Amino acid sequence: MSNFPTQNQPNTPKCVQVCQHRTCKKQGAVEVLAAFRALSIPDVTVTASGCLGQCGNGPMVLVLPDMVWYGRVQPHEVTRIVEQHLLSGQKVKHMLYYRFHPQG
Repeated sequence: MSNFPTQNQPNTPKCVQVCQHRTCKKQGAVEVLAAFRALSIPDVTVTASGCLGQCGNGPMVLVLPDMVWYGRVQPHEVTRIVEQHLLSGQKVKHMLYYRFHPQG
């Protein structure tokens, strides 16, 4: 049995990565990161990431270990991601990044 957390363990700490690469920054990623950091989210780490490889669809937000991608996130939408996904465990379907969540 492995000591590494798996996606199915409910107590696995979550990590929110907000792309801070060039294109996402031009699309408002600095403000999105600031909006996440302004909220106190229990058991969730918020980090700036390098390029997530989805340029032109940002600001990109990746929630780990869930592997849930949100695209074109705006600062005013961060509260919804926090309340619905991070605190209640429900993806914000209309915000899911179509490339990885085509049924979003």
